[in-house]
Amino acid sequence: MGNARRALETAATTVVAGLFGGAVGSLVGAPVVGAVLAGANGAISGWRRTYDWTCSSGLVAFILDSTWSLPMTAAGVFANGVGLMQRDAGYVPELSTRQNRHVYRRGFTPRKGFATTLGNVIGGAGDVDRPRRRRLVTDHEDVHCWQARWLGPLYPLVYVGWTVLGGAVGMVIWLVRRRDERFTKVVETVAYYANPIEWWAYCRDDHWPPSSAVVGLVWRRRCCRPLAVVRLER
Repeated sequence: MGNARRALETAATTVVAGLFGGAVGSLVGAPVVGAVLAGANGAISGWRRTYDWTCSSGLVAFILDSTWSLPMTAAGVFANGVGLMQRDAGYVPELSTRQNRHVYRRGFTPRKGFATTLGNVIGGAGDVDRPRRRRLVTDHEDVHCWQARWLGPLYPLVYVGWTVLGGAVGMVIWLVRRRDERFTKVVETVAYYANPIEWWAYCRDDHWPPSSAVVGLVWRRRCCRPLAVVRLER
């Protein structure tokens, strides 16, 4: 009975996501591409029972992943593909099932020690049995999943654009007045930690300002309340 329900959910999410994706793809002259990408996410997410259908957030996540945020969902399909090809990817069902995200202990991890979120896929979560790494997933990386959904195609433009421009600004700052600091640390602070998208996520994670950032090159104030505080107030 369980496998039958899973198969039914998989078929439904694949077909519906494919229809949504095809409609979005037709707006740019690529209905087949849109349908395939959204359908692939629907198939993987349906089989893994990723979306929480008992809560409105699950429906919203599914619709956004299949439409407005399709470019980032496509990146997530790629990240899932990397995870599926790794024998030691370490998919984490307890942090993924009905959580509107896919979590891997390893998976797509371009930078060692750092978790990376592409669309609705979180890679590099590491040892999630440790409370700090677990909170990194629930209070930081999950924020990126929702940022990608809300911002859609603007998300990579903002993130990558800030990284490139911030990196250039960081180089100038180091040359002009921060020669006493390590070059890579100054550039990383401006390009990565000062990025508004990361500022948002680090504040939600109650980890602002980050200890690795150069003091004086990031905002001191938080942009939002930590999720841990929000949960306590509910």
